[in-house]
Amino acid sequence: MASDTDVLKVSILGKESIHCGFHLIPYIARTILSTLPSSTYVLVTDTNVANFHLKAFEEEFSSVINRSGSKPRFLSLVVSPGETSKSREGKAHIEDFLLLNRCTRDSVIMALGGGVIGDLVGFVAATFMRGVRFVQIPTTLLAMVDSSVGGKTAIDTPHGKNLIGAFWQPEYIFIDAAFLETLPSREFSNGMAEVVKTAAIWDEKEFISLESRSAEIFAAIQTPSSNFAGRSTSSRSDAQHLLLSVIVGSISVKAHIVTIDERETGLRNLVNFGHTIGHAIEAVLTPTILHGECVSVGMILEAEVSRQMGVLSQVGVGRLNRCLKAYNLPVTLADPRIASLPAAKLLTVDRLLDIMRIDKKNSGPEKKIVILSRIGATYEPKATVVRDSIIAKTLSEAAKIIPSIPKNNPVKMATPGSKSISNRVLVLAALGKGTCRLRNLLHSDDTQVMMAALNDLKGASFAWEDGGETLVVNGGQGSLTVPRKGKELYLGNAGTAARFLTTVCTLVQSTPTSDAKHTVITGNARMKQRPIGPLVTALQANGNNVEYLESEGCLPLAIAPQGLKGGSIQLSAKVSSQYVSSILLCAPYAAEAVTLELTGGQVISQPYIDMTIAMMQTFGIQVVRRKEPNSEKLLDIYDIPKGIYINPAEYNIESDASSATYPLAIAAITGTTCTIQNIGSASLQGDAKFAKEVLERMGCEVLQTATETTVRGPPIGQLKAIEEVDMTEMTDAFLTATVLAAVANGKTRILGIANQRVKECNRISAMMVQLAKFGVETVELEDGLEIIGKPISELELGVSVHCYDDHRVAMAFSVLSTVIADTIIEEKRCVEKTWPNWWDDLENKIGIKVEGVDLSTVAAETSSSGTRTREPGASVILIGMRGTGKTFVGDLAAKALSWPCLDADTYFEEKHKMSVRAFVHQHGWPMFRDAEVAVLAELMKDKPQGHIISMGGGIVETPSARKLLMEYPGPVVHVLRPIGEVIAYLNAETARPAYDEPIENVFRRREPYFAECCNYVFDNHFGAKDGTFAASQKGTAHEVSRFFKHITGQHPNYAPNLAAGRRSYFLSLTYPDITQAFPRIDELTQGVDALEIRVDLLRTDKDYETIGDSIPSLDYVQQQLVALRRVSSLPIVFTVRTKSQGGAFPDSAHKEAVELLRLALQMGVEYLDVEITLPEKLIKELNAQKGFSKVIASWHDWSGNMKWDGPLVKEKYEMANKLGDFIKIVGKANSIKDNFALYDFVTAANAQPGSKPIIAINMGVEGQMSRVLNPTFSPVSHPLLPNKAAPGQLSFKQIQQALHLIGLLPSRKFYLFGTPISNSMSPTLHNTAFENLGLPHKYELLETKEVGDEIKLAITAPDFGGASVTIPFKLDVIPLLDKLTPAAEAIGAVNTIIPQVTSGDELRNILVGDNTDWIGIKASVTGRLGSSRIHAALVIGAGGTARAAIYALQMLDAQVIYLYNRSASKARDLAHAFPDARIKVLDHVGEWPSGSLPPNVIVSTVPASATTTNEDEANAILLPSKLFEYQDGLGVVVDMAMAYKPVETPLLELAKSAGSHWAMVPGVAVLLEQGYEQFRLWTGRSCPKELVAKQVWDAYSSRV
Repeated sequence: MASDTDVLKVSILGKESIHCGFHLIPYIARTILSTLPSSTYVLVTDTNVANFHLKAFEEEFSSVINRSGSKPRFLSLVVSPGETSKSREGKAHIEDFLLLNRCTRDSVIMALGGGVIGDLVGFVAATFMRGVRFVQIPTTLLAMVDSSVGGKTAIDTPHGKNLIGAFWQPEYIFIDAAFLETLPSREFSNGMAEVVKTAAIWDEKEFISLESRSAEIFAAIQTPSSNFAGRSTSSRSDAQHLLLSVIVGSISVKAHIVTIDERETGLRNLVNFGHTIGHAIEAVLTPTILHGECVSVGMILEAEVSRQMGVLSQVGVGRLNRCLKAYNLPVTLADPRIASLPAAKLLTVDRLLDIMRIDKKNSGPEKKIVILSRIGATYEPKATVVRDSIIAKTLSEAAKIIPSIPKNNPVKMATPGSKSISNRVLVLAALGKGTCRLRNLLHSDDTQVMMAALNDLKGASFAWEDGGETLVVNGGQGSLTVPRKGKELYLGNAGTAARFLTTVCTLVQSTPTSDAKHTVITGNARMKQRPIGPLVTALQANGNNVEYLESEGCLPLAIAPQGLKGGSIQLSAKVSSQYVSSILLCAPYAAEAVTLELTGGQVISQPYIDMTIAMMQTFGIQVVRRKEPNSEKLLDIYDIPKGIYINPAEYNIESDASSATYPLAIAAITGTTCTIQNIGSASLQGDAKFAKEVLERMGCEVLQTATETTVRGPPIGQLKAIEEVDMTEMTDAFLTATVLAAVANGKTRILGIANQRVKECNRISAMMVQLAKFGVETVELEDGLEIIGKPISELELGVSVHCYDDHRVAMAFSVLSTVIADTIIEEKRCVEKTWPNWWDDLENKIGIKVEGVDLSTVAAETSSSGTRTREPGASVILIGMRGTGKTFVGDLAAKALSWPCLDADTYFEEKHKMSVRAFVHQHGWPMFRDAEVAVLAELMKDKPQGHIISMGGGIVETPSARKLLMEYPGPVVHVLRPIGEVIAYLNAETARPAYDEPIENVFRRREPYFAECCNYVFDNHFGAKDGTFAASQKGTAHEVSRFFKHITGQHPNYAPNLAAGRRSYFLSLTYPDITQAFPRIDELTQGVDALEIRVDLLRTDKDYETIGDSIPSLDYVQQQLVALRRVSSLPIVFTVRTKSQGGAFPDSAHKEAVELLRLALQMGVEYLDVEITLPEKLIKELNAQKGFSKVIASWHDWSGNMKWDGPLVKEKYEMANKLGDFIKIVGKANSIKDNFALYDFVTAANAQPGSKPIIAINMGVEGQMSRVLNPTFSPVSHPLLPNKAAPGQLSFKQIQQALHLIGLLPSRKFYLFGTPISNSMSPTLHNTAFENLGLPHKYELLETKEVGDEIKLAITAPDFGGASVTIPFKLDVIPLLDKLTPAAEAIGAVNTIIPQVTSGDELRNILVGDNTDWIGIKASVTGRLGSSRIHAALVIGAGGTARAAIYALQMLDAQVIYLYNRSASKARDLAHAFPDARIKVLDHVGEWPSGSLPPNVIVSTVPASATTTNEDEANAILLPSKLFEYQDGLGVVVDMAMAYKPVETPLLELAKSAGSHWAMVPGVAVLLEQGYEQFRLWTGRSCPKELVAKQVWDAYSSRV
């Protein structure tokens, strides 16, 4: 009964309106009805809560109302759950319900639900009828302790959360903790974020309880109450008392603050701790990440802001971090729950600051953040104004150090506690007996995971004293328990913890109550690569059941609870000393005394073993290391007795000696002084020797006492190299030594560090790779490396250092950054492993300024992939082996670009007045290489724009030349050719000096240099022969032209139909081998604008033998691209579709996917489909490298769950809009309505200013309408393909037919004007094309005697599509036209009419006249002559067609054009009309000017009947055999005669007898070529040439 209910009441604003208890529904109904009289009570809830509690409320209110005798109404409204309901629309929905039910101002509204319901209903209550009474009944912990208390109400807008609302206090807040029994554990954790927040700002005592009792608090909600237990005080369990005390305690703090500052003018700001940044995060990640989870991350980030300002210590940050983690809350944006989300890519610094800017808590550019001074107290009794630069620095994922002399010189400081000692002492104290107080414990990721694991094993209890400065450990005496089933010990990348805990877990004993059979320890991806095999092998040999769950020799492990047997144990210690320490630490708890024998040769890091033994002695266990009886030589055998550690009352942890090397090294490199306290000669740590054994030898002054170390560096730039230093006993410090050696004078050799290859990363490799970016050369040794130092002034600036998630790499390069400007340290947070506040201490304690860097806004300027800044119009440099065809390719490219081509060897020979061969013979190769570099530098300086520069094959042999090439701001093209062909060519070549080694060896040596220096690749394998192209090879010259016009941006090969108002399509090729499509390529590509190569579907025969995922090799993909370019000039869409996005490529193979995409960019692919699921940094690098290629940022949802009017698609659109030139979003239609929603989404997107082209389609049969309506790059299939690339794909023809049926593609009429035209092939040509492409148009003959009304009516009709014009109307039709093209004006005749719609303020239809005859002639010549030059051409005739022929030859850059006509005066008039065409009029056909070459191109424009080869035939032009005197290469003869009898004209018969090197082009072939162009001009589509040509030739042959 309600009368038996016991509640705790909390006062707020002078009224006890907050009532807390268990099972309160009867109490709530009675209290509201008795104290808030009304005619109508309205309960608003959501569908989730309604399923649990609505019926109970309805029954209870009905019961109380019936008993009271009054008749108020009780109404309920159920709304959709989730943040999307908290909107203007959601508010209007409730208001409409209230109005519809005639609710008045005396109504009482109840909000039953979480924060969304409370905020929304509260705002409705505040504004409905100018304010009505309302009651908060929160059902989530978050709402109970936060949003329901204080009277804040609001709704969200697209601009941010809670931006529209009011303060409106509820009459009551009923806190029914029993509701939490149905709350998912994630939602409970969500609320605990606010509980922890309240304690952190106000009550340290409460915080201590929270951080030490997390398991009990979780248990309190996991035990459901029965029979309304807890309603009365007497029936409450201990767990219920605890839970209610936590809730009431948190609410009481907030109620107190609200009472003092209801309107948030000062003190109430404090409850926003974590919210300034947290709300910004939430605005991006909602609804996937919950409010409390975002605030949890926000609290840590705001605590770090406090630490950065020097207000809060790392102890406070660490405690807050651990406490939040204890409640399963994320504490970093790198948490997998956040980082795995696509929206996480939108969490840029600028984006978060922008969101904060419009947060109601902030004022313009000022951000208000609650600054903690310690746990339980704040810096000010209100939020503090913080500069954007401070917040940005905390939020940034990277750091940049501003080089300077430390302003705090001389520096005196202590480093954090030793990681090595901290981890060891945690194990010792946890296993020990009694209480131990640990001081100066390292507060870091490593120690946190160690403590968390020991806590999960119930091996000890932990508490904090002295504000978190002292950790109190109550040891468990070796009693350990298997964690609950499903609970894994997650250790991140903490290698020390992983190795120590592996043996610790063998001590676990099975208990009857345990539901788990194994203890599982695991870590992150890198931890799963780090070795643990030798330790596991030793434990298995000792009888322990330890299993690998994934890769052999690495985590994760499953360890059975059976105890450690002990006795004799053999262990290989050549990889890590941590294996040894792991067994030593646990050995006293084995069943038998342990004798540990180390095998495998020299033991790594002996000082760390000695450290472990010394610490064990402090805890009461004496380890004995055996000696040889005679020599007293120490053996690698240790005797460890059985026993229990006795905890000392107090243990002071030394400062970390490895960490101390960084501030000491800063003093060394900057010539200043630094003193490190708590580290000296008496240290247990080997790295304490670094100052004396490394820095002193490098020229520093070192003073070291037992507990303190002081270093004074030499003047900047005067560090000395160390010839050789053995760092076996201080291996972790080698990274610090390496960066100092980089600026030392001479070569430094570091030895004894082989174990560093298996640390957080391969540290030796990492240092070499990153130092190379600075221009520092290194040499890897078997157990170390050599560093060749360089003066500071010669090191590269602006380097971005990749840290491999390794704290030591980051801190080492931060030392170098103090003297090298603009160095960016990526992954700055990796220092949290050992020195979380390193960046703050660097600025606050040492005095070196540190800035934050948002990598998402920084485009990499230089990378191994060839990314660099591009200068438009920059000269193109060709590199590659001698014999790859650089000169020939360069000449073709120069011709295409109208640029001069310079051969560097020729330039060299002119400069030095001798051949390259002679120079090498006289001066030797080294001097030649130096001179060659000088030529390269000279050409770069003197010819920076508009040139093709072909370099010698060996230019990359010289480091300085490679540096010039890598820094060059223009295209560097690597010309490739199969090595076998190169060798064959060079063996026969004698002009250049011979190599003094096998050619293949030269190639293999240079190959990585070429790859390093180039940013483009041109594969010169188009049928190469003797070092040049076979001139007739189809597509060769065109591909050279396409490639170089693309990479220079002169005329990229974009699809023209992507322009606004047009429709564009690409064909998805789904072949495993693209060459399978080539026999039908013309048919397959009909109508489409581009070809998509699905790289994920490519397979070689060998790939089919592979089990599992198959990734095509770079070589195979390159071959496929080259082959496709040979047969098609269409642009390519390069797609690597992953499995989750509907393809076949492995989802996790990011590296391989990006390598393939980079290859596509290097090969000049026009369009890249880049999935936005790739890491954003990689996508930005691709964008930085893309040149003139375009990125299609794509996302596919195959589930059918994405709604086009939902938040998810908006998130994807925004991300794709940020990362791509085109946006591609693909959903799955479940019904036709989904297509309408898609259409509305696209319409809205396109209405935005500056919107990008969008490809938006729905998959499946239900989504086919979307494919029809999509105007931009619709993917299409074809019946000839082996399969469709996606469900629901249509062919191009099907889409055109559908467009016509729905009225979006009306039929048009096309005509041929002229007379006589009855035998014309044009109707056959165009109607065949229309029919084949599914176009609803018709081409007809309109034969008239003159250009009269019939023609005028035709061209002004609404359905006029275009017309061909032939004799005699090519001039007569011009007055009817609005505009002529330049070609038509120059030729003086029109053969094509094109209707166009003008752009501008006023749209109108105009008629444009063009002339495509010249196109037909040009295409006929180039299609047969290839790349060969026209040294001379002959045109016979002087009429309109002759004008077209001259125009065509002029466009082809014919060196001279001979013109013959029987009327010489007409020929001369025609020559005057083309003054720049280099025309020579002939008096007699076949008689060339003295000393001139005969033509290699002949075009006849006169009727066949006007020519003859018979000398006796009068009134005809006699064609002599001398016309075909040219014998030195290919020739082309074009006869424009359109006569149908005979098939072969006299000119073609004569050509046939001249030899096979003369290609013959009859008039019908020219007609086809010009008709293809007409078709393109009318429809915007390429004509299906092969099919049309066959039909036309068949029709032509039947008429002859």
